[in-house]
Amino acid sequence: MFTDKAKIYIKAGNGGNGAISWRREKYVPAGGPDGGDGGNGGNVVFRVDTGMTTLMDFKYKRKYAAQTGMDGAGQRKKGKSGEDIVLSVPQGTIVRDAESNLIIADLSDPEKDVVIAKGGNGGWGNAHFATAVRQAPNFAKNGQPGEEREVILELKLLADVGLVGFPNVGKSTLLSMTTKAEPKIANYHFTTLEPNLGVVDLGDRRSFVMADIPGIIEGASEGVGLGHEFLRHIERTRILLHVVDVSGIEGRNPIEDFDIINDELSAYDMSLEERPQIVVANKTDIIQDEEAYRAFLDEMKKRGYEVFTISAATGKGVQELMKHTYEELKKLPPIVTFEPQIDLDAERFVDKSGKGYEIHRENDKFVITGSWIEAVGNSVTFDDNESLGYFQRALINRGVIEELISMGIKEGQMVQIGDLEFEFLF
Repeated sequence: MFTDKAKIYIKAGNGGNGAISWRREKYVPAGGPDGGDGGNGGNVVFRVDTGMTTLMDFKYKRKYAAQTGMDGAGQRKKGKSGEDIVLSVPQGTIVRDAESNLIIADLSDPEKDVVIAKGGNGGWGNAHFATAVRQAPNFAKNGQPGEEREVILELKLLADVGLVGFPNVGKSTLLSMTTKAEPKIANYHFTTLEPNLGVVDLGDRRSFVMADIPGIIEGASEGVGLGHEFLRHIERTRILLHVVDVSGIEGRNPIEDFDIINDELSAYDMSLEERPQIVVANKTDIIQDEEAYRAFLDEMKKRGYEVFTISAATGKGVQELMKHTYEELKKLPPIVTFEPQIDLDAERFVDKSGKGYEIHRENDKFVITGSWIEAVGNSVTFDDNESLGYFQRALINRGVIEELISMGIKEGQMVQIGDLEFEFLF
């Protein structure tokens, strides 16, 4: 089964907690703090696998999580970092944020791994907080949570040339005659239910990738049949070979067929109107309606198209068509890749100001969010005076208290940081 779209949930590993520990050695009655830091959580990494052709692996398993970092330990031992989870996808896979539908990454480069969800940093052990004044800190930092999100994986084939046309016009036969691809071929409609890729090798290091896009029907741009599933794979192609059955065996009008396909392409994506096309008149070895055939050739000439008359079944004119296609490709820019619409590195800082926090009111409660503030709040031990003092000084030094006052907070009003809630006291 061919699967070219999947929705999955990914979760990076949480960072391990810092340790609260004290040096205990013989003849050392007052050993200092020696709690180690927690390990970092593992990342969720996406990698291109050129051997994969579908997203089938993601059809049955939809949740993926990287390892959590280990907690720190005494003797300043740092916890082991969690292992990354590497998800392999076919070349040409687009990763979208499920909530906004914006593009996060275009996985087209086999040499470039992409971190889509970053593991949380490990927390600091109490040894980290020792100073000349505070020699026995009885608190440590918890690890930060790993990033999590739902993403949509969408395969858009990477091919230089796309074969388009109605079902049963000979696209699969043409692909099989020019490449080593082995598409299923039979004399009935919708033999091809999934795209097929093949490499056309003309020798002397001249080659290009060609895709047989399953037959498009009227209404495909509106989702009729499997329209959207097929049309998506045309978006990256640099040139289209528009294959038309001119034999008249099925009683169809080749001009009408040509127009219907082009209408569906432009309705799906206006930019496809500008995509270069080579018109391929196929099945010329078995023409039954000579008048309709001549009318088609005349109409294409009027419209400025060069028509290649071929018989994919016998090979007539096929080599000349492939050579011409290669020469046309040399004039065109490389295959398009999609620019990310979400900057993950920028998004990892929740606030846009760079402060590490943002404050907003919810009725009489002040809610503070942000990567820095939530990490600090999660590390507070309220029954430990030193931990509480560290927390208060961090809020003062970072300007949080001053901003709360400027926003009109009153003594006794509630403040929320993550899962932590407390009364504000001057």
